[in-house]
Amino acid sequence: MAHIHIPKAWEDRNITPIEESTYRHRRQFIKELSLFGIGAAMSPALLAHASREEAPNFTFEGQEKYYPAKRNDRYPLDRKMTKESVATQYNNFYEFIHPKDPNIYNVYKYVHTFDTSDWTIKVGGMCENKGTFHLGELIKEFGTEERTYRFRCVERWAMAVPWTGFPMAKLIAFLQPKAKARFVRFTSFANRNQMPGVLNQEWYPWPYQEGLSIEEATNELAFMATGIYGKPLPKQHGAPIRCVTPWKYGYKNIKSVVKIDFIRFQPKTFWNSVTPDEYPFVSNVDPGLPHPRWSQAEEYMIPNGRKRPTLKYNGYGEFVAGLYE
Repeated sequence: MAHIHIPKAWEDRNITPIEESTYRHRRQFIKELSLFGIGAAMSPALLAHASREEAPNFTFEGQEKYYPAKRNDRYPLDRKMTKESVATQYNNFYEFIHPKDPNIYNVYKYVHTFDTSDWTIKVGGMCENKGTFHLGELIKEFGTEERTYRFRCVERWAMAVPWTGFPMAKLIAFLQPKAKARFVRFTSFANRNQMPGVLNQEWYPWPYQEGLSIEEATNELAFMATGIYGKPLPKQHGAPIRCVTPWKYGYKNIKSVVKIDFIRFQPKTFWNSVTPDEYPFVSNVDPGLPHPRWSQAEEYMIPNGRKRPTLKYNGYGEFVAGLYE
């Protein structure tokens, strides 16, 4: 396994958050959310709009053989797959919110300056295999497979997409956490020069961080995604690597991971730090546990806004319910 220990200039993650007693709330627009609002957001005119997203610029020799990957049929869908053209444009990535375009689903227009080449992940904390690992070497080590998962946003919209990547459990086993490590903390890339949202939203506690218990991270559903729709991840989807935990709300699925730490105590996480009463650490999909500002009993399929009853654990109870008994 190759290791890279020389950080590049753009790898500085030490961004100091600026405290502010009042800040623009993460989801102000949700107050106006309705079936018709979702339908309008994904109008044919929007879907016809050409994306400015360029081809992913993360490459390594032989990358092409990992996409598309063979599908793992253990996780079948109960709904139609969301069209790629829809999923490519209907996603949010707060690091790329542009000050002149507050629509959080327009981030695909502003990712073209994001450099995802020569990507490395720094690993530290309570584990045996610390170091800095090149993503290409991790993909070569673990291989790739495709999984079709349901995706549920805390805002009630839902999709179904085919992720490519490798089980998180394989990565955790390779890194060899120590017995006292009880949680895994993930950190996203954050750079003011490449990300207008980081530059212009200094009141947020950048960089974005999320966490899982060791038991959650080693559950068979937990996934490290490097691709979607049979191709490497587009930048707006969290290129070149992100976490996917399909039984949890989408904000737990941290994008563009650059750091992993094994720690003893539950970590602080981005949205839980901002609004703890609305975004708890666990954040499992649960129709019986309403968000303080809206019910979670129903979800709305993108792009047509069709209502569906929300499934507990997003329908993956057979795999994860035992974690929470």
